Amino acid sequence: MTHRIVYSFESFEQVLVRGGTFTMMVALLALSWLNSPWGASWLYLWENPLTITLGTYSVSKPIGFWVQQVLLTLFYLTLGLELKRVLRVGELKEWPDRMFAVAAALGGMAIPAALYLYLVPAASQAGWSVVATADAAAVLALLALASNSLPFSLRVFLSSTAIVQGIATLLLSVLLYTSIQNLLALSVATGVFGLLVVLRALRNRTMWLYLLLGLVMLVCFLLAGVQGAVAGVLLALVIPIHARVLEEDFVTTTDTVMGQLHALRMMKRPEPGEEIEEDFQAAVHTLRVNSTKALSPLRRLQQRLSPWALYLALPLFALTYVPFAYNSFAWRELLGPVPLGIFVALVLGKPLGMLLIAWLASLSGIARIPASVHWGQLTGGTMLMGAGFMLSLFQAQQVFPLTEQLTLVKIILYAAAAVAGLLGILVLAIAGKTKDLPHTLV
Repeated sequence: MTHRIVYSFESFEQVLVRGGTFTMMVALLALSWLNSPWGASWLYLWENPLTITLGTYSVSKPIGFWVQQVLLTLFYLTLGLELKRVLRVGELKEWPDRMFAVAAALGGMAIPAALYLYLVPAASQAGWSVVATADAAAVLALLALASNSLPFSLRVFLSSTAIVQGIATLLLSVLLYTSIQNLLALSVATGVFGLLVVLRALRNRTMWLYLLLGLVMLVCFLLAGVQGAVAGVLLALVIPIHARVLEEDFVTTTDTVMGQLHALRMMKRPEPGEEIEEDFQAAVHTLRVNSTKALSPLRRLQQRLSPWALYLALPLFALTYVPFAYNSFAWRELLGPVPLGIFVALVLGKPLGMLLIAWLASLSGIARIPASVHWGQLTGGTMLMGAGFMLSLFQAQQVFPLTEQLTLVKIILYAAAAVAGLLGILVLAIAGKTKDLPHTLV
């Protein structure tokens, strides 16, 4: 039994850390699988078509397509729900706290992207999205590896900034580089989102209706040639964040039920070890029903989807897209402008941009550094942001269609993740031994 209040971020963080760790293990397994004598079975599995038929209409795509376009939608929906909770009612609901995270996130997108654009030729400049994004699961998994005693506010800050970067990069890349294939399907998807907004404005909390319309929106986006993950982000925007039951009513009814159970025990006076099973179970059932009603639609959906998104969708994406053949490239090709641009942008540009813009925001007075966190810890934490290779790989799939170039991008992403992760853990270990510094950049 849990004897303290467990806040939403703590539950979400546990799933992220475990899911991120599991995904890294699956990535290593996939890499070994492809380069083993059984590598042909990996190619057959993910390139084998999966056909979905509805009446006279059917769609046949490789299994890898469904993993990327459908399962990752679930992952982005989960990220969107958490970001909405944190900014609206959670740990960053205060404006100065929110602005510090947003400023750091924007710096972690703009500076690496600018550095990448400066270093690479014009033909490959769409790859800026690869270095602008971040992966909250990988970052928190590495943060847990670094130390279990780091401030709670630091973990919230890094998770939130990673989610902001991931979602913002997705939306920007879709707006800039998507070629619409079906205007009618796009119009229907837009109309469905408008209907969802109306339902939210009417305070409708029928969850199955939101999910059904979200599924229709996903299908329409896919038919229009738009990334399915966009549907997950848009659906997260309209999921109600408040419950129908007020806090006072929930506390009062809970106290009443517990008082009745206590009165029954006093009246029946059971012997030591004897239970009033029926009364006890009836009280537990009543509390469960009341708790379900008091839980907001956003919290209910997030609790149900998070394990599927982190234990299924993300590992399957890793199993599908992480591997590369060891003999498919020459090592000297890693010194080309695109691999070097990605490496420098992630390892140096990401922490530099986050620290610089966050410091300027705090200096101007519109933002404040998280409580109990000093700049040494922030430096180590922002270095870890360059290790979020899974969502960077997702973006790379969209902008590097050639297999040879994508292989080089994969390798340099793993190298950048290793270097950024090791540097971040080292800095956090050093920073953890120091006393809290004043909230000024030193």
